[in-house]
Formats: sequence, structure tokens, C-alpha cells
Amino acid sequence: MTPTTRRVLPLLLAPLALGLTAPAAMASPSSVPAAPPAAECSDEPRDLPTWKFIDYGEMRRELAHIERISHGRVDVEVAGKSNRGRSIFTATVGTGDKVLLVTSEIHGNEKTGTTALLRILKWLGTSGSPEAKRLRRTITFVAVPKINPDGAELDRRGNDISWAEIERDFPQLAGRPPAWNYLNGVQQGDDYRQRPGFDLNRDFNPNLDYVPRPEDVPGTSAEPGWFLNPETQTLRDVYKDLRARHGAVDAYVDLHHQGACVREDAQGRLLDVAVDYPPLPDVFFEPGGKYAQYRDTYAKDLSKQLAISAFRGMDARGFIPARYPHAPTRDIPGQVRCSLAMIGTGTVLFEVRGQTQTMGHELAERFTRAVTEGLLSMLNDLSTGAVFDIDPDTFETLPGTIEEDADDHTD
Repeated sequence: MTPTTRRVLPLLLAPLALGLTAPAAMASPSSVPAAPPAAECSDEPRDLPTWKFIDYGEMRRELAHIERISHGRVDVEVAGKSNRGRSIFTATVGTGDKVLLVTSEIHGNEKTGTTALLRILKWLGTSGSPEAKRLRRTITFVAVPKINPDGAELDRRGNDISWAEIERDFPQLAGRPPAWNYLNGVQQGDDYRQRPGFDLNRDFNPNLDYVPRPEDVPGTSAEPGWFLNPETQTLRDVYKDLRARHGAVDAYVDLHHQGACVREDAQGRLLDVAVDYPPLPDVFFEPGGKYAQYRDTYAKDLSKQLAISAFRGMDARGFIPARYPHAPTRDIPGQVRCSLAMIGTGTVLFEVRGQTQTMGHELAERFTRAVTEGLLSMLNDLSTGAVFDIDPDTFETLPGTIEEDADDHTD
């Protein structure tokens, strides 16, 4: 289904802002030089109008525009609805056997990935270059630019749903305490007291047919999620459909943000993007371990290979990537990237430095270009098969961030 709203091309998505040089939107996004060096950072919130980022209406219009000018190469569909009734769109380009699925804004205040995905879709869908033709022939690229549109419009991490609505949808949970990842303002502030929601990136489960059971709720961060939310149900259904049609989803990338002042430990430089593979302890995949049933399907090495590819792509273009070093005991199976890796998909986390409340327009553009370069590198290496020649063990030799994040509060 195509978005039917009238096309009004927003200023932020004009050709120059998209990273495509005039006179044509046919050049690769890689052809544009990196943005100027990053300015001083601060974790303090700043008065930044959210119009500097792409809102839901602009995304709809741009997807319709890209679909139209691609002459059928880009297929835009409504995959599902958010809790507040907003359409969740997928955009697909390419007919290849290798499938790369990418989502942005599962946390609604982590927005640079949305612009990066629109840039890649526009280039892949319109370019006549040999590179774009090869990618369309060998890759099926599926983008979900705003998987959490309600949270994105509120410019916050969580979606917009109450526990009473969950009990309405799942009567078997009536009377159970709210799930542990339910944000109701107890620790999150007034916004969630007025409009509670969920951290959607804790609501996934490697059993794609799982139905919520009362005894599994409220659960903990070390247990799988439940598919309680319409947004996570939509992503599950997108994944299941791709796997049914293509036999497998080779790779999944989850685009996120982290703190505004994270530094790369080799030289102490402010980084642009950190990459990571799933945080699941190896010991749990051994016989008798809690994930032993996924021992033969866990795509740990492929996840590392894809993350290294992204790192190299950003590094080659002058950006500052880093390894996002999770603690070896970190165990969050409810994250999308963890659940999908357990069932055979190579998954990668991108952690951009800063969020909407802490970055200005210049940094947003720089980080968007860095994300674009990382994704294009992965697309290329998956297309040629070069990703499978990367030594996964070299991931641990990449420069990491100065502080390891062993806590459950970011991605």
C-alpha cells in the first residue's frame, strides 16, 4: 500500500541534505564528504526544535516521493499500525537472495537513522550506477524508518500505551503486575505519568509464535519479551514474512543513539557511531544452558563480521567509529537483535552519539552520514560475499569506547 498523503518535499530532505549532489539524485551517498568535525559535547538537554529531525508526516511524504520516482523499484507498504493508529511503513528495494532488514526509532528520540534510511532508499531506487544495479540484483533491502511512530512524535524513548490497554488486548494478563519494561513515570518523570508506554526493545522473543502467559509477566531483563505491543508485533510479522518468502533474513541492523559525550578509547576522541553484536553470554549456549536450544542457529560470528564491515565503512570515510563493548555477562534476550541472532540472523547495533535533546543540526548531519556509510558498507560486503571472509575474532581488537556499558539503560 502506498502512502496517499499529498507530497510536499520537506526542506530537510532536499537533494543536498539527502547527501546527494545536484544536479541529480543518482550519485551514491558516499560521494559527499563528511561533515565538519564535531563540536563540544554536552549531556545537558538543549533547546532544539524537533523540526530539525524528520517527523512522521515528512517521512510519509518522502516515502511516497521515493516510491514514485523509483518507477516501481521501491515498494512502500503499510506493515501494521502503532497503538495510536499511525501506519508503520516498510520500504523494500532489490530482488536479491540476501536480505538485510533495518529499523530506526524503536526508541523515538533516536532519529538520525530515519534520515539515513531515506537517503539509501532514494539512491538505491533511482540510481543507474553499476553499484546500485548490482545491489538491487543481489540484495533485498527492507527499511522500517519509524518502527515506533508514537514515541517518535512524542520525542521520547517509549511508545504510547497503558497497562490497561495491554490487559484489554491480553485478558489472560488481567491482574498481573505490569511488565518490567513498562514506563509509567515512577522513574521516568511526568511525561510517562501522563502517557505511559514501553521500552519496545525489550519486548521481543526468539520464539516468534510466543503467546503471552501470565506466569511470564512481569519478567526481568534476563528473560525474553512477550510481543505485547502492536509495534513489536508488526516487526515480528515483517520478519516472519521475509523469512517465509526468502528462506532466511541474513542480517538485521537496529539503529540507536547513546550518550552525547562518549569517547573512543584509542585516542580519546569523541566518537560518531559505536557498533556491537548481541549481548548474550556464551556459557548459556552450552549444553544445559538457558539458550542451548539455539546453539546451532546463534549467528554470533556473522553478527561480528557485519559489525566489522560497518566499522570499516565509517572509518574509511573519515568518521570515528568504535566497538560498543558490552560486558561478557550482559544478557538481554528481549532485545530485537538478541532474539533474531538466536534464530539465525546476523544482527548489529548502531549507537550514534547523542540524542535529539543533546545534538544540534550540524552533529545530526554528521552522524546521519556516518550511519549511511556503515550501512552501505554492510550492503556491499553482503552483496559480494566479502563479509564472510572477515575474521570475526578481530572485532575485539577494534577501538572500543572508554566506558564499558554493562547496564541496561541504552540500546
